[in-house]
Amino acid sequence: MSEAKKARKKRGFPSAFTVLFIVLVIAAILTYVVPAGSYDRLSYDESSDSFTIAKSDGEVETLSATQQVLDQYGITIPLESFQNGDIFKPVAIPGTYEQMNQRPQGLIPLLRAPIVGIADSIGIIVFVLVLGGIIGVLNATGTFDAGIAALSRKTKGKEFLLVAIISTIIAIGGTTFGLAEETIAFYPILMPIFIASGFDAMVTIAAIYMGSCIGTMFSTTNAFSVVIASNAAGISFNSGLLIRLIALIVAQVITLVYIYRYAQKVKKDPSKSIVAEDMPRIEKRFLKDYDPNNVVPFDWRRVTMLVVFVAAFPVMIWGVSSQSWWFEEMSALFLAVGIFCIAISGLGEKEGVSKFLGGAADLVSVALIIGVARGINLIMDDGMISDTLLYNASNIISGMNGVLFSSVQMVLFSFLGIFIPSSSGLATLSMPIVAPLADAVNVGRDVVVSAYSFGQGWMSFITPTGLVLATLEMVDVSFDKWLKFILPLMGIIGVLAIVMLGIQTVM
Repeated sequence: MSEAKKARKKRGFPSAFTVLFIVLVIAAILTYVVPAGSYDRLSYDESSDSFTIAKSDGEVETLSATQQVLDQYGITIPLESFQNGDIFKPVAIPGTYEQMNQRPQGLIPLLRAPIVGIADSIGIIVFVLVLGGIIGVLNATGTFDAGIAALSRKTKGKEFLLVAIISTIIAIGGTTFGLAEETIAFYPILMPIFIASGFDAMVTIAAIYMGSCIGTMFSTTNAFSVVIASNAAGISFNSGLLIRLIALIVAQVITLVYIYRYAQKVKKDPSKSIVAEDMPRIEKRFLKDYDPNNVVPFDWRRVTMLVVFVAAFPVMIWGVSSQSWWFEEMSALFLAVGIFCIAISGLGEKEGVSKFLGGAADLVSVALIIGVARGINLIMDDGMISDTLLYNASNIISGMNGVLFSSVQMVLFSFLGIFIPSSSGLATLSMPIVAPLADAVNVGRDVVVSAYSFGQGWMSFITPTGLVLATLEMVDVSFDKWLKFILPLMGIIGVLAIVMLGIQTVM
């Protein structure tokens, strides 16, 4: 009877796919309610050194790439920012918003959106599947089990130090070059290590996901966030850098303290874990063959495979941060790692390939969730409501001043971050529109950039259109339990962000 009750309780909250479909339906309904509209957009063509202006009525105009053209259209971005590639997406032209005929997205577009979203997200989907294949091979050879046992012996009595170090490294990656989607690769290797160290699954999620969120929220040199936003606002990204750096340090300390207190509470009484009823299932999944009293030897094969696998991560970070790598290159890197691991695993060609395919199959649900989330953005883009939301948001803050201006901006950017989860996309769309509003109320444009970064990053803690549902699916934890864990911390970080914006405003 108790098992039946547990089963009913587990079914009480919808799956990640159902949550996403509900959001997809809401997005489609909004295309009937929110007026369609669009800004004209200016983009730079490097091959001809010219600007192309795409108007909302479909007309396209080509002009020479000069600063005079930018000044004419009220775009306060230096010409060199386009020519050197700092601004690589179309920029919204201030004052050009026009309401258009409604473009409601009915049943056929609604059903089509997840399919197109999956096709549009093929890069990250392939990356996830290749990663799953490697995990399948490493699990089949007992490599993870041997590595976990060795690491557990090394960290005995100071387990949380490992959590703090990993979370901080990820936060540094987030703040410097936007480490976010890439962190999906970390869960399969860190989840068994953290569980074997005595932590529950929620600690692992918080250490990795919140490290990334805190880093990207309080970006310092992230080219895909504050750098492109600062360029689009017509200022140097160094403006406001000190405030964002201080906020980053304080927020990371608060987050680690929050995780530590939760971890200690659960260690004293495992029943206090938010995922207590799920842990047997999660442990079976991630530690199915792990026995601390009977661990396979850490021989040369397992050592070599683990070293090569782990070494791929700094190579990936180097490629993304300095070589313009994206998911195609990252997938190629890990595919090479997978082939190498199969070759030296001792499994044989047929069994090695079979384990690789089995591991990839285990992550199909994660890959599909990423694609379905992209479908939500496509519905809103096709319904042409994103620009309308930005237009109304800019009208709300127009005329405000001081701390209120910065605080309301952060809230509005949080709202916009649900509908435009791309940091570079939101920056190039919003900054030419919102940044000039700061001039009118005698507030620095760096405040607008910080409000954008804080707002979008803050909402990424929970927004279904971001990475959170794919992350939770990766570790087999439901969305409602994540909300129960994260909402108190989200409130604390939100207050911190508003306080830091207030300080930046009056400086």
